[in-house]
Amino acid sequence: MFNDEITKLATDVLERARASSQMLVTAESCTGGLVAGSLTEIAGSSDVFDRGFITYSNEAKNQMLSVSAESLIRFGAVSEAVAKEMAYGALAASRADISVSVTGIAGPGGGSQEKPVGLVWFGVCKIGEAPSSLKMEFGDVGRDKIRLSAVKTALKLLQDAI
Repeated sequence: MFNDEITKLATDVLERARASSQMLVTAESCTGGLVAGSLTEIAGSSDVFDRGFITYSNEAKNQMLSVSAESLIRFGAVSEAVAKEMAYGALAASRADISVSVTGIAGPGGGSQEKPVGLVWFGVCKIGEAPSSLKMEFGDVGRDKIRLSAVKTALKLLQDAI
């Protein structure tokens, strides 16, 4: 289902998590569960993958991950603040040790001058640490390419965090 690069990244993430006895959780918006899907595509992933949250709407981000309504209104769903809150909320709502979050604009519509199509914010959070973030601008290269680039980036962030 996924290309070789994503499969290799996901396999490495799972192996690193196993070696360090750490559980993983994902919180996804624009990728719609593809990060979790890339991990669970690999047999045996259940020993280190706890769960994935697909929070496409603002309401879901608030209800499932405790993203504050104030952050959603003030900064918008595609923002550093929301990416960090998603990562923190996923960790708090799971039994995982490390989380990654993804929120962005995959297009083809929905972009603006300030937040163009291809803008994606990522969050990473480890138990006992403050969440960190990463902003990527993949460009208006098509929905599929943006989403797959976001999956690769999220997996690399997990690799680095473990």
